[in-house]
Amino acid sequence: MESMEEMLKAAQEAAENIQKQMNEAQVKLDSVEVEGSAGGGLVKIRATAKGRILGVSIDDSLIVPDDKQILEDLVTAAFNDARDKADRASNEEMQKMQGSMGLPPGFKLPGMG
Repeated sequence: MESMEEMLKAAQEAAENIQKQMNEAQVKLDSVEVEGSAGGGLVKIRATAKGRILGVSIDDSLIVPDDKQILEDLVTAAFNDARDKADRASNEEMQKMQGSMGLPPGFKLPGMG
């Protein structure tokens, strides 16, 4: 039978292993790229699954001073589209990681929302 000390050591190692995997997952999420778009692709936002914005692309046809409000609305819509896709990509990666750790689906790790 294991001693209490051995069990605590094993629990500590498991916690450190989970923390290491969580850190690796966060790094991976920052390398997963998504693209949000609006206006049929006239405005595009590239972002990471962590939500870091990588770039904005605006079609030349939208650069008209009179259409400034339309452009601003499309940029907002593209940001929201990118954010939704980033959240979905993040959730998929976390589910994959939790599965590889043997955690039940939907299990919330501390500090992971």
